[in-house]
Amino acid sequence: MSRILLLCWRDSTHPQGGGSERYLEHVADGLAAAGHTVVYRTSRSRGAARSEVAPSGVRYSRAGGRFTVYPLALLAIVLGRFGVGALGILRKPDVVVDTQNGVPFFSRLATRSPVVLLVHHIHREQWPVAGRVVAPIGWWIESWLAPRVHARSQYVTVSLPSAEEIAELGVDPARIAVVRNGLDPLPEGFGEGGAAPAPAALAPRLVVLSRLVPHKHVEDALDVVAALRPRHPGLVLDVIGSGWWAEKLHDYAGEHGLLGGAPGVDPRGTAGAVVFHGHVDEPTKHRILAGATVHLMPSRKEGWGLAVSEAAQHGVPTVGYHHAAGLRDSIDDDETGLLVGDVAAMTAAVDRLLLDPAGRTRMGEAARGKAAGLSWPATASAMAQVLRAATEGRRVSGVISGAPGPDATSR
Repeated sequence: MSRILLLCWRDSTHPQGGGSERYLEHVADGLAAAGHTVVYRTSRSRGAARSEVAPSGVRYSRAGGRFTVYPLALLAIVLGRFGVGALGILRKPDVVVDTQNGVPFFSRLATRSPVVLLVHHIHREQWPVAGRVVAPIGWWIESWLAPRVHARSQYVTVSLPSAEEIAELGVDPARIAVVRNGLDPLPEGFGEGGAAPAPAALAPRLVVLSRLVPHKHVEDALDVVAALRPRHPGLVLDVIGSGWWAEKLHDYAGEHGLLGGAPGVDPRGTAGAVVFHGHVDEPTKHRILAGATVHLMPSRKEGWGLAVSEAAQHGVPTVGYHHAAGLRDSIDDDETGLLVGDVAAMTAAVDRLLLDPAGRTRMGEAARGKAAGLSWPATASAMAQVLRAATEGRRVSGVISGAPGPDATSR
């Protein structure tokens, strides 16, 4: 049994928590289920407990905010070496997973334990949102400082395109392992093949499942429905998710004459071209996805794009941007969905799918088959292989499967 410390700036209790946090929490649950002692250190949002033990046995330790989470975590690691404080239970962890969401914790400076750096994707295109002062500092940290501080650390990412981007920063590819996302089973009431499709008589529906933040570019999806509604009368876009950019998106939709529905109302009973559902529970999310014709992923950058796989569970293909990196792995172009270069091309691609039911069904079934090969237990098992190698002083690269085999290359 190993003592494992996971560092991440957020968890699912945070209002802005998303797919990367879900990824690490599922990994934590799998590691705990395998008998390891797992502590997940993160920031503390309003109302969240400072410490708690999840049903899986994972211990959560929370302190700090957007910026202070980092130094407070390093201090906790140092104090923990003496059996003091929230991380005293670990003392000297057998391995530390340092999650770099643009900026790592630099845990390498506070511990002598092996450090595995988890990077979902490189944030080059997203840094401008941080402002004129923070953006260049953040990009310098991510692109120059972090690779040097972690010059000997094992890296983990979630897709092959993200691995390529990390290598472009000077990280040796022999130290970059790919542990792909898993996927939750469908909620009760959704059969193995997903819920029944919407009746043919109803108008087609597009869907976006995303945090509502600037770099997700949900505006592009609004532009798509605005452009296509004259050609496809009754076309509706369902937007699932919440975030601090929500008001801006509401305003944008209103300016383009797309509103008419109301959040929380059955989307098939609304008159507008766009329905903002906000944060919904899992059954509601899957009900909306199951009723969609096409899923849009207009995000500027993704490590994998968990929403792609969740839509695929219902046989719904995705149209996304090829420059979003990870989507080139989660979407097989022209097989499980379509990859495009800009909003005009996205509009044309969606139009193509709406006019081609047979092609859309073919892609949707291929997407469903791809999603069927994903599971969180397999993800946790693959991560355990990487962590075991790190504790043994080895490095692994390539795609790591959920069971020992030829996919893992030890070095």
